[in-house]
Amino acid sequence: MKRESSNVKGFGRRALQLLLPLTLGTMVVSLPPTEARTTTAPTGSALEREATDAFNHAEYDRVLKLWQSLPPETTASKSLIRLAFQSSLKLGRPEEGLTLYQRLIPADQLDDPALLRPLALSFLTSHVRDSQEYVRIAAYTVLAELSLAETQAVLEDGLLDTSVLVRARAAEAIGKAGLAGKSGPLRRALNDAMPAVRIAAMTALSEANVTDIMPYLIEVARTDDGPEALFASAALYRLGKQDMLTDITGAATLPDPDVRMAALGVLGRLKRPSSLSVLSQGVYDPEPSVRAFAAGALGEYGQVGGVAPLTHALGDESAHVRAVAAASLGRLGIRENQPLLRALTRDANMQVRASAAEGLLRLDDLSAVLLAADLAKHPDPSIRAAAAHALSATSDKQAVAILQTLLQDQQPQPRLLAAKALGKSAVPVTALLKKSLQDSDVAIRLAAAGSLLQQLRRSAPSAKAR
Repeated sequence: MKRESSNVKGFGRRALQLLLPLTLGTMVVSLPPTEARTTTAPTGSALEREATDAFNHAEYDRVLKLWQSLPPETTASKSLIRLAFQSSLKLGRPEEGLTLYQRLIPADQLDDPALLRPLALSFLTSHVRDSQEYVRIAAYTVLAELSLAETQAVLEDGLLDTSVLVRARAAEAIGKAGLAGKSGPLRRALNDAMPAVRIAAMTALSEANVTDIMPYLIEVARTDDGPEALFASAALYRLGKQDMLTDITGAATLPDPDVRMAALGVLGRLKRPSSLSVLSQGVYDPEPSVRAFAAGALGEYGQVGGVAPLTHALGDESAHVRAVAAASLGRLGIRENQPLLRALTRDANMQVRASAAEGLLRLDDLSAVLLAADLAKHPDPSIRAAAAHALSATSDKQAVAILQTLLQDQQPQPRLLAAKALGKSAVPVTALLKKSLQDSDVAIRLAAAGSLLQQLRRSAPSAKAR
């Protein structure tokens, strides 16, 4: 009997988009050595001594109560504020920690990465068990993008979540953090009730070269008739079974459009030279969703041979296909394609114009900043959000100024995409992101925290040395 074929049939495009990004415990914050010395050093006041003793006995609630008992007119010492700050992080109360950080490091002083990094991380780890599913999904999505090995306990905890999307994101994050080979919970996720989670687990484990899962993969590839079989075949290919490429390639022409999309997405990620003709043919598929997937796969494939089929896709009757093709053309990095993208800046569809701007910015054509600036004023918030996403492809100062304006948008979607875009900027934007940590929407606070961590990683001495 084919295993869970009904589940696979219902797998749908949402899970495929989650698992193919073609454009998808408790965290302990340790005190650095210098901070540890601060908490145990003798203090001058009884309150400070009591707070230090409470902190060293892990009585973090008591530390904060002592801090809150301080009369308003009293000037608190840096040591006491630091104790309260660290206690707020230990208790998973980053919003309170942010207020204390601002007391420790005023706006006119240089940020302290040793304090700001655990603060930003606490925004994420404190929301992985939020009662609202979309918040948990947002937290694990950001964690997957960050690839932080130190969050292993949190990521493995996500594999037990009631939400299939959270579990799938957690499995993906474990793989990206380089933890798949030593994660028992990830192996157990191969038996998850939902195909999306099993696919994420087999992908992560195969990318980590975990060969002992091959019998499981062979069984799935043999008995399943949907997208899951394609991902099992791709995993087997990564583990050395080169003949599986034939099965994946053949699936790109099967009747089920979900299977065709999965095959095209897998071929784009595997980047085999022999796959170009199949990916190119995909832009002629009768289904617009498959054509869009093919265009995205060609961008992932990333070779000059993708120019011709993407050029064809730029004239597709579907605006979504044109938009994906424009972004993919920019990802190829070939400046000679600028005229093709400039023509799309006059497209009747505003989303296509935004994707054309993104493609041009990827090719260092800064004239597209002006187009993005116009789109950032569009009455439709989804268009303003698309403009923010397009501006993530450049670190131009004018682009940062536009993103700063979008951070104050009345609608959450543009603010969210602006916060994400700033994480990719090569210019200093920490002050803007710290302000977004106070946004009224928790998803935007999580996005800002993730972008802050990206910025701190980029500015770290070890990153500069590399």
